[in-house]
Amino acid sequence: MKQIAAIAALIASLISAPVLAEDRFTTVEISSEPVAGNVYMLQGAGGNIAVLVGEDGTFMVDDQYAPLTAKIQKAVAGLADQPLRFVINTHWHGDHTGGNENLGKSGAVIVAHENVRKRVGTEQFIEAFKRKVEPSPPVALPVITFTDATTFHWNGDEVKVQHVGPAHTDGDSIVHFTKADVIHMGDIYFNGTYPFIDLSSGGSVDGVIEAMDTALALSGENTKIIPGHGPLSNTAELKVQRDMLETLRDRIQKLIDSGKSRDQVLAAKPTKDFDEQYGKGFMTPDIWTGIVYDSLAAKSKKS
Repeated sequence: MKQIAAIAALIASLISAPVLAEDRFTTVEISSEPVAGNVYMLQGAGGNIAVLVGEDGTFMVDDQYAPLTAKIQKAVAGLADQPLRFVINTHWHGDHTGGNENLGKSGAVIVAHENVRKRVGTEQFIEAFKRKVEPSPPVALPVITFTDATTFHWNGDEVKVQHVGPAHTDGDSIVHFTKADVIHMGDIYFNGTYPFIDLSSGGSVDGVIEAMDTALALSGENTKIIPGHGPLSNTAELKVQRDMLETLRDRIQKLIDSGKSRDQVLAAKPTKDFDEQYGKGFMTPDIWTGIVYDSLAAKSKKS
């Protein structure tokens, strides 16, 4: 139980950036990696960032934590000297939106699905970790929202931002840089680990699989995939994880259909043959299995 509590505290801190002490970020370094065309991926602490550079100005997807803003701005300045014009939030969690306030004050326009604005602007409670998240100030809220999709014709690319879900949350978007052939998945895709599904924010395991299908339908053999967390990926790796999720979802559903309780499903270890590859992140096999059980059980109650 102590280990579970520690893991819960870690993931809670990852998705509720405003409560973190700034000194926890003093040693974090921001790295940049060319992806394709004029798209780059930045990594530091929190969700992966995509940056599209060009004469029109800089375009960013997600912005990690507030204490890292200056470091992120420095890394972006090393890629291009144009000002930051737009920031897309792939969902509401603080490790992807924590820099909104600083970047909004600097003049960037924040854009997201309408559910992101609703959740960032109001008090939230993440049930999986019994964690309250305070609302962000008005300057941190998206100023442009959409219900289904929007397109940016920017820096010689056509950037399509598409709402999918409910998946990781009820406000998830995937961002497709069509000319560069790059897709940013947000937290629909955790490369190398079981994905966290925030049920209390409207997420569902079925929705994650469906959102991956949406991204795969947009992908080709050479498409680069930026996950919400983990190393740069590609279509083949995304397909492998999508198929893994479907396999485990179906296994857990069969256990539920046979009358197994939540504890009995956990005891059955339905993920055991995948745990070596995917079970070493903060989503341990038991925690992740429990989340999938709860997602499927909630669906059964609705039907």
